[in-house]
Amino acid sequence: MQWETVIGLEVHVQLATRSKIFSGAPTAFGAEPNTQACAVDLGLPGVLPVLNEQAVAMAVQFGLAIRAEIPEVSVFDRKNYFYPDLPKGYQTSQMYHPIVGPGEVEITLEQGEAKRIRVHHAHLEEDAGKSLHESFSDGMGHAMTGIDLNRAGTPLLEIVSEPDMRSAKEAAAYLKAIHSIVTYLGISDGNMAEGSMRCDVNVSVRPLGQAEFGTRAEIKNVNSFRFVERAIEFEVERQIELIEDGGKVVQETRLYDPERDETRSMRTKEEANDYRYFPCPDLLPVVLDGAYVDHLREILPELPDEKRARFQDELGLSAYDAGVLAASREMAEYFEAVKDACGDAKQAANWVQGELSGALNREGLAIQDSPVSAAQLGGLIARVMDDTINGKAAKQVFQALWNGQGESADEVIEAKGLKQVTDSGAIEAMIDQVIADSPAQVAQYRDAEPEKRGKMIGYFVGQVMKASRGTANPQQVNGLLKEKLDALC
Repeated sequence: MQWETVIGLEVHVQLATRSKIFSGAPTAFGAEPNTQACAVDLGLPGVLPVLNEQAVAMAVQFGLAIRAEIPEVSVFDRKNYFYPDLPKGYQTSQMYHPIVGPGEVEITLEQGEAKRIRVHHAHLEEDAGKSLHESFSDGMGHAMTGIDLNRAGTPLLEIVSEPDMRSAKEAAAYLKAIHSIVTYLGISDGNMAEGSMRCDVNVSVRPLGQAEFGTRAEIKNVNSFRFVERAIEFEVERQIELIEDGGKVVQETRLYDPERDETRSMRTKEEANDYRYFPCPDLLPVVLDGAYVDHLREILPELPDEKRARFQDELGLSAYDAGVLAASREMAEYFEAVKDACGDAKQAANWVQGELSGALNREGLAIQDSPVSAAQLGGLIARVMDDTINGKAAKQVFQALWNGQGESADEVIEAKGLKQVTDSGAIEAMIDQVIADSPAQVAQYRDAEPEKRGKMIGYFVGQVMKASRGTANPQQVNGLLKEKLDALC
């Protein structure tokens, strides 16, 4: 039997506000436990929440970026449940009237095909605290749980997709697209390792052609693109094997364990959890007038799909190159700075995706942490383009800049004597010497069939480049060598 996978994602994005959604407590990452929670976050008697207007603006900007409906009125609700790290006994969220209505996100698949994923809605809510189960005991050998309430009240935008994705790769592409949008907007740093962006994955399978959805499992709090793919692939295989062996998939919440590369059951989940949602009595409905929304629309930055289109249409890049370079705001900005410094978009694209990205990957660095600045790389490319240095020397210059051995390409070129020799007289003299020192190779060249001589010239090129310490212009060397060797035949 052929099976079809059905996937929907609930993406939780931490908004980049300086204070929490309903209080003035800070949101900085990495503080000592329980130093960034206040009475409002804990819901102590007598306190009242005050909505952070910046969180509202960020949510609306996201809605505009995905061409979503922006309702005039949205309402905060209380979602009632008990967790040790939720001291209020409820979470302030939005259920019936979210701040962002239906929209869509376009993803690009491996074959270059575009697909639109529908967004059901996006709503604002506060985060809960965090339960820590390691390294706590009562001193008598009994395990205990520590509660860190720093995250309590941190503003989240939860983005809920329709079940439109049909593979793990589509889900990862959608998550990357969301990440690009929120980082381009500047509404989140998207740091998945720090919990600034995480997602719950709903996965089910059904016989190919069946309209009815299968029973889904929800994989909670997956925090990397790679883990999303791996978790889905494992879960799909698990569900198919279970059904084909005569079993039934139960609706449940599961956890992905990256070390074992498997999902594990956490708890069964009924068809509908009774969270007893009701409008929060402490918060008024949010009313957005048209002028406010129009203002936020006017200040939107250039978004990933717009930048990708401009890279293709105005800079002449391929669809692939434009997609890679526009995928992240940091990458796009770095590329454009390199392009401005060297004056050639295609050369800039080649170097950023090639030599630079290779070095970053080897060292595990993000592009914003590159030891080679965009100005330095642009200056290096300019020296290749004006024939000051050849390709081999350029790699040496790049490595030197990477190691901090110079402030600019020009400085490194001068210090290392890498300036390319383009004087035909000087090159000719070196060629003459190499030919004089290589009688056996010259004889072999002369005796070879004309069609085989092209491959044999490599020896002579290597010797000339060695003699010039890699500074001779390779094109000139090749041309002059062929001319002189053929004259001896």
